[in-house]
Amino acid sequence: MDERQGFGDRLQAAVVATSPLCVGIDPSAVLLERWGLEDSAAGVEAMGRMIVESVAGIAAAIKPQVAYFERHGSKGYVALEAVLASAREAGLLVVADAKRGDIDATMSAYGEAWLSDGSPLSVDALTVSAYLGLGAMDEVIDRAARSGRGLFAVVASSNPEGRSLQEAVTASGRRVEEDLLEEMASRNAAETASTGRSVGSLGAVVGATRTAGSLPLSSFAGTFLVPGVGAQGATPADVGALFAECPTGSVVVNASRSILAAGPTLSAVAAAATALAAELRAELA
Repeated sequence: MDERQGFGDRLQAAVVATSPLCVGIDPSAVLLERWGLEDSAAGVEAMGRMIVESVAGIAAAIKPQVAYFERHGSKGYVALEAVLASAREAGLLVVADAKRGDIDATMSAYGEAWLSDGSPLSVDALTVSAYLGLGAMDEVIDRAARSGRGLFAVVASSNPEGRSLQEAVTASGRRVEEDLLEEMASRNAAETASTGRSVGSLGAVVGATRTAGSLPLSSFAGTFLVPGVGAQGATPADVGALFAECPTGSVVVNASRSILAAGPTLSAVAAAATALAAELRAELA
């Protein structure tokens, strides 16, 4: 990996070259049955590899949901490693959806696992939860920046259960999500100033179900990972309205169930991904 080019730059280039689509790999028991696969490590690996083959060249990235693999124990992690290898060979960026978040020593170990050259779990970016404090992630943020990888920190999630915490007002008079986004923007600014990169390595997860104008998104010099389109009710038009003032290529939209439900044939999954990618390109152009 070229460490001189940061993850934010690489993601923007991939979005421009393909589309703003990130396809989630969520091999749930329900989807495995629908695809005619057994609910086992072999089944989740087979589904993962088929999704990679279906969306390569259509999507900018894939996002394996780690929980669906680790429920099969060590064999599940072997299956995940195989899917990650397939994605790398296909030229897809990989965002591991593990939402790790802990104290500094533990976060350092997570960084070794997910953001290190030579690790079998090495990915381009990792989702994290910063609600133990962004400062607890100093080492893993630095590791991501040094290695040309990235982190997506949950700022404003797509699920309604997160609203009371994320929208709570702090001593500053602003909401928790606003303070977190500002601190992340500051860290990205420091990175770009010191490295010459155009985009910082720290991205924000902002759900498409959030109301346009509720967060100062245009002032964030980073990338956005956007869940909530499809099964959770948001549309490409909602994404376009929410991120209307953000630079082209800075937004990648995750979709999983709405695309995977088209399976099990590779052509059907590819067709569903192609259709959504076209809608997203039109809204985020």
